Amino acid sequence: MINDEDERFNSELDEWRKLPVFKQALVILHLVEHIIEGIHLDDPHPSTHYKLRLYERYTRQMMENALLIPSEIATADSTDLYDHKMENATIIRKAAKEIIADSKGLQASGYKEAEYLELLYDAVEEFRPLFAEWVQSFSTKNFIIDRWGLFNPPGVSYDDPVDTMSFDSKSFLRDLEDDWDDGDDDDLI
Repeated sequence: MINDEDERFNSELDEWRKLPVFKQALVILHLVEHIIEGIHLDDPHPSTHYKLRLYERYTRQMMENALLIPSEIATADSTDLYDHKMENATIIRKAAKEIIADSKGLQASGYKEAEYLELLYDAVEEFRPLFAEWVQSFSTKNFIIDRWGLFNPPGVSYDDPVDTMSFDSKSFLRDLEDDWDDGDDDDLI
């Protein structure tokens, strides 16, 4: 019984890996890794120390954002709640835009391998429509009202009454309790 559940769980777990937007996020990540690995500053000149600090700052931020994008895609894909998906989408968009801004800062600081940055810009530009299509695929049926007013489905306001929510927390908790008490826990020992 547990093996069947494990196989179902693993197959569901891997679904986000098949998304075109996720695959393109990995392309961005690998390009950022390549750009960072190619930076070598061995010049003992005093200005090199300053340049090195700038490079470290920009590349650290680029890597953090490049790692964040696929992670947030997986997180968004794992929930059915529209507001949670949109919150993750916002983080992804911000990270992609920051990668471009930091790469321009890297270039302004003296990074000479412009062709790699062009490849990165192209990869982010290829990511953008995939991302937009992925966001448009989000179902607006399941949501919790965002009282901050940022991530509500169209037609839902931050001050709408609770009864307009499509997410039934009591039903969710009841289902969770049923799953917890299904009696299959003996197989875990």
